[in-house]
Amino acid sequence: MAEVFFYHLTESRLEEALPDLLEKCLARGWRVVVQAATEERRDALDQHLWVYRDEAFLPHGSDAEGNSALQPILLTINPAQNANDAQVRFLVEGACPQTLEPYVRGIYLFDGHDADQLTVARERWKTEKAAGHSVVYWQQGTDRRWVRNA
Repeated sequence: MAEVFFYHLTESRLEEALPDLLEKCLARGWRVVVQAATEERRDALDQHLWVYRDEAFLPHGSDAEGNSALQPILLTINPAQNANDAQVRFLVEGACPQTLEPYVRGIYLFDGHDADQLTVARERWKTEKAAGHSVVYWQQGTDRRWVRNA
């Protein structure tokens, strides 16, 4: 069973929080899939990860570009794709996976100011818990640090 983390963004945007979490995964030696809900969001994240910070580099690619198996971080909209043999699956802005069974960790990132994303996160909490996964809820404090609440 996977550990499933729910990250409730309240003080920063996805573009600010995601790179730091991806860096932590790579530091552990994990390969990552980031599943977006739309092609537009996937492509925007692809562009953002090249320029998010001058002194940093996150090796990544999109399933739209090919060579998916070679990517340490693969951006996709496909709910079943794990072409890079990732250990961690990020789900952003309401994206839902086919399953989290093959992963060490599943991570839902959702905007606390978006009612639709909150609804999806609540539904996915119930789904992942019922599937037998260990679920953990993290919320941003006013200092943008993550606080474990459940």
